[in-house]
Amino acid sequence: MTKAVHVPYTVEEDEDGVWCAHAQLRPSVSANGEGATREEAVDDLREALAGLIAEFGVPDELTVAVDVV
Repeated sequence: MTKAVHVPYTVEEDEDGVWCAHAQLRPSVSANGEGATREEAVDDLREALAGLIAEFGVPDELTVAVDVV
């Protein structure tokens, strides 16, 4: 069984050319990622989100999809 958590996020390039990704899990819990490319920033954000979800669990406000194989 696989669970996928759908987390809304934003990605933008800062004035120094660094890509930054941001997601809000709960009002006081957020995650950030950054990288030289948009993809690196999103990958970094995914890693940060995985750690937060492992520690705090999936917030009720987010969508969880379960695939049974």
